[in-house]
Amino acid sequence: MKKILLIVCIPLATFARVPDHLDVKTPPKRIIRTCCSFGVDVKVSVLSFLKVTDITSVADLGDHTFLGSKQEKNGIIYTRNGGFIDMGHLRDIADYTAYLFGLIRENREQGLTDFRLGKEGGLKKLSVKIPESFTDEDIARLAGKIAYDLSVWHEISTWYGASYIPLVPERYSSFSVEDAYSNLLGVHLSIKSLLSDKDYESEMTRNIRETLEELDAVSTVEETRQAMNDVKDIWWSGTAKLPSRKVLIKRQFEILGRVSPLVVDSDLKGESQYELLVPEKASDGKDFTEYYTLEIKAGFKIPVKKVFGEGFRDRLITQDDFPALIQYGEYIATSQEHHAAIHSASAAR
Repeated sequence: MKKILLIVCIPLATFARVPDHLDVKTPPKRIIRTCCSFGVDVKVSVLSFLKVTDITSVADLGDHTFLGSKQEKNGIIYTRNGGFIDMGHLRDIADYTAYLFGLIRENREQGLTDFRLGKEGGLKKLSVKIPESFTDEDIARLAGKIAYDLSVWHEISTWYGASYIPLVPERYSSFSVEDAYSNLLGVHLSIKSLLSDKDYESEMTRNIRETLEELDAVSTVEETRQAMNDVKDIWWSGTAKLPSRKVLIKRQFEILGRVSPLVVDSDLKGESQYELLVPEKASDGKDFTEYYTLEIKAGFKIPVKKVFGEGFRDRLITQDDFPALIQYGEYIATSQEHHAAIHSASAAR
């Protein structure tokens, strides 16, 4: 029986607070904090002398700052119950949830229509219309659902070749084993922090520390390094160089609805007894997808016609199309692994 990690939110509709310096007119950058590469001492192809290690510890973590600061000292931390947690991902999606909460609440009467959220694998637009009955908890959970959708789109778009820097592929990190759980954990912690009557940043700092303790985070950087090395050449390659897609051996495509973290155990089974649920329904029992549309004018790298056929000539997709794109991506990954195994077996003969 798997344990569902519930981060309880006590409805405090009259006290919900957004960060003091939130500007709803300006969406956060797609990547607020520097992304972490999974693995330790990972070489970089064009800089042979450089080795990348993005790990940290609970003791080194700084206070949470809305939209980031160097004092946060982010990186990857291993937890015995929640697997590898990417603190940059967690904080980014938490802050995006806070931003969307403020945006939706400020526009709750007139709603949002085609609000631009920047480009990533295509232009992203958000439309939201919520009923008067929505509480602040409903709005916070809706914001979390949309923020998580945006994180899912990041995995999808980078898998198919979209990148922040032209000609520098990001597929090496797509569907990485720590991404989805870290993102969804950030959603839950943000909702809890927003619904407090206290300052968002201080609440995030407290909630992060309490949750890492609940997930039984290791104490030192050396312990996270050891956990990384335990899955070397199993989950990540010790020989491939960034930004090659071969750096990651294992990927997690099961990221919709609920996410189970991948943990290192003595048998390296990669399964955990902890799960997180994606916020799906409002207090009225209806799916959140009835109240918003995340529309993307997909760029040419997204295989829209291969996945959906000729009916998508306008290349407009929404969050409802994500499952098919992920399924096709997993099919590609499985096919590549199969061909690689055949090639390796042939070479060994």
